[in-house]
Amino acid sequence: MVYIYKKKVGNKEYYYLRASKREGKKVVVKDIAYLGDNLKKVEENLDNLSSHEKEIRKAYHTLKVFLDSNYHLEKAKKKKLKKDEFLGKKQLELEACKIHFFDSFLKLDELTKREILNNFLIEFAFNTTSIEGNTITLKEAKNLLEEGKTPKDKTLREIYDLQNTKRVFFELYDKKFKEELSLNFIIKIHDSLLENIDKRKGLRNMEIKVFKSNFDASPVQYLKTDMELLLKWYKENKSKLDPLVLATLFHHKFEKIHPFADGNGRTGRMIMNYILMKDKHPPIIIQKKFREDYLDTMQTADKSDLSSTNVKEYRELVEFCVNEIISNYWNLFLF
Repeated sequence: MVYIYKKKVGNKEYYYLRASKREGKKVVVKDIAYLGDNLKKVEENLDNLSSHEKEIRKAYHTLKVFLDSNYHLEKAKKKKLKKDEFLGKKQLELEACKIHFFDSFLKLDELTKREILNNFLIEFAFNTTSIEGNTITLKEAKNLLEEGKTPKDKTLREIYDLQNTKRVFFELYDKKFKEELSLNFIIKIHDSLLENIDKRKGLRNMEIKVFKSNFDASPVQYLKTDMELLLKWYKENKSKLDPLVLATLFHHKFEKIHPFADGNGRTGRMIMNYILMKDKHPPIIIQKKFREDYLDTMQTADKSDLSSTNVKEYRELVEFCVNEIISNYWNLFLF
């Protein structure tokens, strides 16, 4: 395989086309071409490397991800952003994703945007439902949501779980994420996600214990009050906090309240993306493979209360979410 290797000498960067190949038990790495000292030269030299055309063609997507992500990273650096204590060391990489999403993705024609979002939704629906125990595989989810092929030996609950996730997201997307967050709106999202899955609608009427938490969910008699406090916090902070910080803290506070009998996690992650997309920010997929890290970082923030925006309480969780966006963005939204 071939890929671009960046070498930094002092303040100068140099780019090479590097090849790696397994020979027996060893992986042999060799630089096969010098590509230049800036991204424009790299792109030009790649187009002219006829001697390695076959390898470059095969690795086209990997090379394009490198070029586009680094090009937008340079744009992010030029903005000279004020340091955000929540976002940590990956602030510039996140900004690069945001710049591409706003300047490139959102300006695409509607059909192309929908095709890209459909691919995102397959990944999102698979992961958000799997975190809650859905056993449908990614391949089965793709076949179900793209072609309507029902997977074998799966429950109707699991099937509706995926279908509802896609339907609800695109209902929100088609309305351009214009509606303001309110208690009734959140209940409506929850009820739509749980359609044909759970008949219990609206706020729960029983006490509940949250798995792997350091807190007790809001008592039934205080559910409405706590949700109103959360929405008040959201309105007061939506113009103060970075959209991802806002969405992440809202998500954690929502899960602490745990307002519904079932579907709190799926509803919380859908609202998280609603907040992000409403602010023209790239959406997030919390991956099933990092479920334990996700729960652990949520747990580290459990000492916070509904009015807290304490960096120490939330830094680990926010940095986890930053990494989740960066690790998925270029593969899903690069076109």
